[in-house]
Amino acid sequence: MVHHTLTSRQYVILGLVALCAPLGDTCLSRGMTSLAPISLAHPGTLIAAVFTPWIAAGITLLIGFFASYLTALSWADLTFVLPATAFGNVIVALLSRFWLHEPISLMRWAGIVLITVGVGFVAQGPSFTETSSHAQGAIDQSNPTYAIRPAEAVEEEHVR
Repeated sequence: MVHHTLTSRQYVILGLVALCAPLGDTCLSRGMTSLAPISLAHPGTLIAAVFTPWIAAGITLLIGFFASYLTALSWADLTFVLPATAFGNVIVALLSRFWLHEPISLMRWAGIVLITVGVGFVAQGPSFTETSSHAQGAIDQSNPTYAIRPAEAVEEEHVR
């Protein structure tokens, strides 16, 4: 198994994955606590909430999270990228405690520590698992739907 090293850009992407989701969630929480409770029976209040500054910032950060998450998944395995999101539990706890002034129980802190230690074990593995060419397909870019073709069909084309 080949151990891939990450470039500085890839570290930046993983940093965005780790930071954008907890910052976005915290902004959403901050924005929602300043509003009256919202009911799905009144969709107008839900739509109006989207345009408040804290909630709009939270949504923007979460869009940034999804963009960086998809980018990371394009060059790394899910089992490597997903632990970067787990570190967000620590960031959410710190932001909740010191910015939103929410109480956090000792049991919750213990759970956050256990998650972080577990993430440390998982993060020690390779970022990408090599697979044989027969197990992988190829993207057919000539097809507007970008269908994935079996590797055998791709190899057959290369022989022609």
